[in-house]
Amino acid sequence: MIQMRKLIIAIDGPSGAGKGTISRAVAARMHYRHIDTGAMYRGVAWKALREGIDLSDESAVAVLAARARFDIGEDYVRIDGHDVSAAIRTAEIDAAAAAVARQPTVRAVLIERQRAMGAGGGVVMEGRDIGTVVFPAADVKIFLDASPEERARRRANDPAHAAGRGPSAIQEVAAALEQRDLSDRTRAASPLVAADDAAVIDTTALSIDRAVERVMELIHGRLRSANC
Repeated sequence: MIQMRKLIIAIDGPSGAGKGTISRAVAARMHYRHIDTGAMYRGVAWKALREGIDLSDESAVAVLAARARFDIGEDYVRIDGHDVSAAIRTAEIDAAAAAVARQPTVRAVLIERQRAMGAGGGVVMEGRDIGTVVFPAADVKIFLDASPEERARRRANDPAHAAGRGPSAIQEVAAALEQRDLSDRTRAASPLVAADDAAVIDTTALSIDRAVERVMELIHGRLRSANC
């Protein structure tokens, strides 16, 4: 029996493109570990706000990121023993995490930790710079995208991200997503961009099941080429 090598699967893309749902489904099918790197930036932002650290103080935030203990599971996120699964999925933390993610020193700290977490393979890692910076030699690189309107609709229908918004939730979420996209795509450190060798999948008109199937087809193709 051929023992298949465990792959590193990188799934990137903007907010609302389906990264989380699709990555978790792919990891479950592969019996791989799923790592949401965005949760690490969110956790650091939450911890900094809780400790009264100015988010613009890059060195202080980087020290916090370096000493933080992360425990990321399929249905929970803990930082320094605190379960922040729900607390980090809010509009406030969306904005705070974007500010933290722009800081090169903080990114350098978390990227090293992410590389250590996925170095052995058998991992589906999602984020915005996995295929370009964290694991540029990943076995499979996927970049998920969707129209701005569809991404806003999905986010507005997510109770965590739409909480506290009024009847114009979609418009408010769309404005927030546009701001986050601009921040992610223009930051100096690890900007959001599809790797040159990534497979780009537009999920606008795809069901979750179909999107997962598309990703699995690419993974199976990679496995066949690696074991032929």
